[in-house]
Amino acid sequence: MDIFPDRIDSKFRYVLIAASRAEQLMRGARPKIDAPTVKRTTLATDEVRNDLVAWEMGPAPQPAVEETAEVAVEESADTASSDDE
Repeated sequence: MDIFPDRIDSKFRYVLIAASRAEQLMRGARPKIDAPTVKRTTLATDEVRNDLVAWEMGPAPQPAVEETAEVAVEESADTASSDDE
């Protein structure tokens, strides 16, 4: 049973978006739907289910290749200097 819109790719993202929206509602944001409930979390999940909450993903993280290479060079230099002793 899919409870979230197609553009939400996982349950984890659904929970993050709903939690963020619930926090906004708790801080005074106006609900985007008329619902008989006063629970902010229920309102937030209903809004996300109805695709009323705007959100976007940030850029994908870039791997830190340079740092890994620098550490390997430093470790090999440390190993070579300790072998000399």
